[in-house]
Amino acid sequence: MTESVVHLPTAGESVFDTYERIRQQGTVVPIELPGEVAAWLAVSHQAVSEILAGDGTLFSKNARNCPALHDGTIPADWPLRALTDIDHMLNKDGDDHRRARKGISQAFTPARVAALEPRIRQITTELIDDLRDHNTEIDLVSHFTTPLPVRVICELFGVPAGEHAQIRRWATTVVSHTSTGEETQTAVTEMIAYLTELLDRKRRAPGDDLTSALLHANGENGLADDKLVETLWLVIIAGHETTVHLLGNAVIALCSHPEQLAKAQAEDRWADVVEEILRFRTSACVMFNRYALQDVTIAGVDIPAGAIVGWYAGVGRDLRRHPDADSFDIDHDHRDQLAFGRGPHFCLGAPLARLESRIALSTLFNTFPRLSLACDPGLIPHSPQFITCGPLALPVLLDTAAN
Repeated sequence: MTESVVHLPTAGESVFDTYERIRQQGTVVPIELPGEVAAWLAVSHQAVSEILAGDGTLFSKNARNCPALHDGTIPADWPLRALTDIDHMLNKDGDDHRRARKGISQAFTPARVAALEPRIRQITTELIDDLRDHNTEIDLVSHFTTPLPVRVICELFGVPAGEHAQIRRWATTVVSHTSTGEETQTAVTEMIAYLTELLDRKRRAPGDDLTSALLHANGENGLADDKLVETLWLVIIAGHETTVHLLGNAVIALCSHPEQLAKAQAEDRWADVVEEILRFRTSACVMFNRYALQDVTIAGVDIPAGAIVGWYAGVGRDLRRHPDADSFDIDHDHRDQLAFGRGPHFCLGAPLARLESRIALSTLFNTFPRLSLACDPGLIPHSPQFITCGPLALPVLLDTAAN
């Protein structure tokens, strides 16, 4: 690849700035993933729509359809193999995908998610109550935006409280491109072993949790234990990692746009706030593991068979579709939202993420209506990974008037 190809991520540059540079180059752009691995990235609404419409026909999610992963082009210790090679439902096509997804879908029903609302409110209130005594600067990431999604997803799957922190450490290692291949593989191996033991625990003593429900639902699906464990691995990581950053990104956006925050507070528009942050600064940035099954043209760009193809979930910022896309405005039209994808691989956790975020943001800002950032937004450190992105620390003042 030439020197003009954008490296994702680019050293010394915000991941969001890197995506913006890619977006300015076209609709589908050649890039380099970590390790100088060649790929293509769709960054326009049209291009992403075409790719998602081609799942299972033009594009495969199965790594066996990527020659570079098998012919030595991509080394065996490539850190991102933890995401491409594991045999969970996101890396399957057709009937294999439907079979794997059916089990978790039966356990993760809309009714079960809706029934979580009282418990999510309770956890949120407990965390908020712990913040009340802080009269000086506090880091919202460590005190609120991280522990809330971690507790929710872990409780949902019956992970005991004392084991929540380790789940978060494994997840952070897996999704970060700064982890070495050895670190990533160790985290995957340890988490798989843990979840295998958790499955055994729930089989012996079922509870009112999704792991037990998944075991029960699997009675008719017949997935082997290792496949159930891989499903748990995927859903637990994906079920909290993106929400952690979604909440952080939302707090920054709301504090940086006080007129929008005031509108949300006055009109109880928190569902619109969530949709707007998904459009304006989504936390699930790039989904890169699709492989072209044939030579294909997407949004006028020719992509060769076997190529790694990703799509940027931040296409809500596509100026070709939304002329005022760079403005944070909860009155934007949020129809055709692509932050959670579309089609057979639409995010199963979307209803939970929306519910959690709406409760968290409304409770936080209704409790602390004068909450403000304690530093310039440009100084807030963001996570180094490019698959998801959000603040690593979020210094805030809970009561600006008191300070």
